[in-house]
Amino acid sequence: MHRSGHVWCPPAWLLWATAFGGARIPHHFLDPKEETRVTKFRSVALAFAAGATALSLTACANNSATPAPASTAAAGGAEIALITPGKLTACTHLAFKPFQFKDDSGKIVGYEVDLMDLVAKDLGVEQEIVDIAFDQITSGSVFAAKKCDVGAAAITIREERAKAATFAEPHFDSTLALLVKTDSGITKVEDLKDKQVAVQTDTTGKDWAEENAAKYGYTTRVFDDMPTATNSVLGDVTAATINDNGVLYDFANDNPTTKVIQEFETGEQYGFNVSNDNKALATKINEVLDKARADGTFNEIYKKWFGVDAPAK
Repeated sequence: MHRSGHVWCPPAWLLWATAFGGARIPHHFLDPKEETRVTKFRSVALAFAAGATALSLTACANNSATPAPASTAAAGGAEIALITPGKLTACTHLAFKPFQFKDDSGKIVGYEVDLMDLVAKDLGVEQEIVDIAFDQITSGSVFAAKKCDVGAAAITIREERAKAATFAEPHFDSTLALLVKTDSGITKVEDLKDKQVAVQTDTTGKDWAEENAAKYGYTTRVFDDMPTATNSVLGDVTAATINDNGVLYDFANDNPTTKVIQEFETGEQYGFNVSNDNKALATKINEVLDKARADGTFNEIYKKWFGVDAPAK
């Protein structure tokens, strides 16, 4: 971030005093020639003071101008504009553990949080996280509204989403999974006939569940976020939930009365999205993650949150 230097601005009275300061010389002490020279001197001094005052005011005006938006460059020299100078603002949708969630102290942490910290560090700024509705991130409306620079919310890359915003390269491979209570007697999706399945709004899990509802004979119930959907299973409100495998395995680990019984290969991949007008930021994200893969930092972060090594790119 560029910071303007402070310029001392002398007050106008001081500049004018330069021309007229000191005691006035009484006319009776001067002969006519001397008085003429003094008058000419004062005229020159007056002109100097007026010019100095103008320059001073111009310098002060420039110094107090509103700072320009922060920007930096990606490979190729393309400029990256940030909505807030000194910050990389990331929009997410809490909670989606272990990708982004609040720890016991209330701090937002997670796999994608750590990856975005790498990008922010490379840009020489700090990451600021905004919790917002998931569909506003996937639709790209957060960028049009200047609410954030990047979407970091475990976003599955899909064709319609890639039209609304620009995606960086995938950073996580995902599949869908089915979670139930351990004592439910449900062992496969076929056992869900005449039962209700919890899904999260605007997710690929919701789409898959709705597309296959008639085939397996269940109904769906839509929830606004992952925690309420999974907790509906825990509280026997619904019989099962379908969502991404990473979050469901993590939930089952924290809640041993639930378990993941089946996965569905869908070829899904997560990516960070940015405004279509800020493609240079997507390029920068790719650069940073490629470097992290090369020096082992990416694998350290992946293993920290998932307990296994990151798959080869």
